[in-house]
Amino acid sequence: MLTLWTALFCCLSGLAVCYQRQSVSNNNHNNAEAKPTHAPPSHYPHGHKWNEPYFDLTMPRNITSLVGKSAYLGCRVKHLGNKTVAWIRHRDLHILTVGTYTYTTDQRFQTSYHRDIDEWTLQIKWAQQRDAGVYECQISTQPVRSYSVNLNIVVPTATILGGPDLYVDKGSTINLTCIIKFSPEPPTHIFWYHQDKVLSEENSGGRLKFKTIKSEETKSILLIYDADLLHSGKYSCYPSNTEIASIRVHVLQGERPEAMQTNAAPAAVALACWSCHFGEATQAVRVISTMVAALVLLEACSSLLLQRGGGGGGGGGGGGPTRIRSERQERPRSYVGNPKEPSTTSEERVNNGSHNAR
Repeated sequence: MLTLWTALFCCLSGLAVCYQRQSVSNNNHNNAEAKPTHAPPSHYPHGHKWNEPYFDLTMPRNITSLVGKSAYLGCRVKHLGNKTVAWIRHRDLHILTVGTYTYTTDQRFQTSYHRDIDEWTLQIKWAQQRDAGVYECQISTQPVRSYSVNLNIVVPTATILGGPDLYVDKGSTINLTCIIKFSPEPPTHIFWYHQDKVLSEENSGGRLKFKTIKSEETKSILLIYDADLLHSGKYSCYPSNTEIASIRVHVLQGERPEAMQTNAAPAAVALACWSCHFGEATQAVRVISTMVAALVLLEACSSLLLQRGGGGGGGGGGGGPTRIRSERQERPRSYVGNPKEPSTTSEERVNNGSHNAR
């Protein structure tokens, strides 16, 4: 009896095991198209798992936009899931947008999401020069992942061909071409100046003609027929949306440009020579000044020595030149006689004579 029950239990257990295996096999067959829990690292950048967000590295990192126009910076994020995308301005780390919400008072910044290509595009309306720089697209992962895009803002410029100097012969036609580049739209007007005077066809007597060609690069052409010496000078092209551009025109009458440039050579050479010898001239002036000072000092010493020599010769006479002059002045007084002094008698003179004889 026990053997029978044992055999029955084994049969039932076998049926259960067979059913379980069949169920597992059916489940695996039904989920054959389901995504695996982990994908090979080679299928995703940087070895990320299939459910982690990552950037599309094929998006451009350098964007160029015209001033006054809208600039568009693209950022594609795959498998974003429940994370968010934000645009950050790198120079001040200011948060511009999070998702499609703008987090700055400057309403020129706006982000739009394109679901079909998983792209978050930052738009900067009416871009200005100050908007140039690096912007970062960031994913709110731990740690934060970022993708940098550099924005360049191009400013319209005006250039006159053939500058900065143009040489033409008298009687020929002066052809000046001004090219406006990087302009969002053609300028509304372009003025030409000669020196500080605005040029116009009405006041030129038919010798001036203007022509404008509008395309990606706007061209303004100024023609001056039968050029005269009075047409020499500075010409300026002034578009409405760019800085001014200038050129200097030289109308020649038989001479060559090389000769005109050589005419200024003597003055330049003289100036250069003066500069070269300025040090030598300064040294010569110093030598002459020293010699003059030495001569003055020598003359002063000579005068002092002469004065000292005259005083020594008069010392033996008892008092120098001053006493000699005083004695000379006293002699006439002695000769004339001084009433206060006693006169010498004849007897005294005889006694003195005998005494001298002894």
